[in-house]
Amino acid sequence: MSQPVVLKSNRYGINLILDADMPFGQLEEAILEKFRESEKFFKNAKIAISFEGRRLSQEEEFSILDMIAKNTSIQVICVVDQDEMREQMYKEKIDSYYQDVADNTGEFYKGTLRSGQVLKCDTSIVIIGDVNPGAKIIAKGNIVILGSLKGNAYAGAAGDESCFVTALDMDPVQIKIGNVIGRSADRGPWEAIRNRHRTMDPQIALVSKGNIMIEPITHGLLKKI
Repeated sequence: MSQPVVLKSNRYGINLILDADMPFGQLEEAILEKFRESEKFFKNAKIAISFEGRRLSQEEEFSILDMIAKNTSIQVICVVDQDEMREQMYKEKIDSYYQDVADNTGEFYKGTLRSGQVLKCDTSIVIIGDVNPGAKIIAKGNIVILGSLKGNAYAGAAGDESCFVTALDMDPVQIKIGNVIGRSADRGPWEAIRNRHRTMDPQIALVSKGNIMIEPITHGLLKKI
């Protein structure tokens, strides 16, 4: 590629396209220079970031995020990663890194998450759009979907079972809250947490007595959460 680093805006924030062959030390310098050139445009911005063009180890990804945080005013609050095999290892690194800077303001995402896409957030998140089958949303806080949930949702990713997942159309493949999991493929336990006659009414998933319960959203229920 003609440039070792290309910053490309997308609906998540920034897509960082990297040279596949440049030594990593030189590549880091090029990344830092590119972000410094864009500092006025992205000043104090909270962005999501994704990587393309080069397979990075988890240590290299963490090093890049650390460098951006220490040398610019940009805050990387979400990482979009389509590599399912690296998802858990990366999550542990990014959760550890943001432990001291997380806040409770929550974030917004506008658009549909399609199969293979993974959106991670270090706070609560509101998604204005759908989460399709094969897509996954992971948040340390609550997940609010102003659309259909037909993929996977993982709220309370740091182990907080008091979090919740809510959607206008609740038909997930899997919901996880803290360490409690419910799957649509499971018989028995999942049957108890799904309405037998699913409607398009807004519903909320909560942990109750060690199980995930999905219930219609009512005024009384909202007062309890």
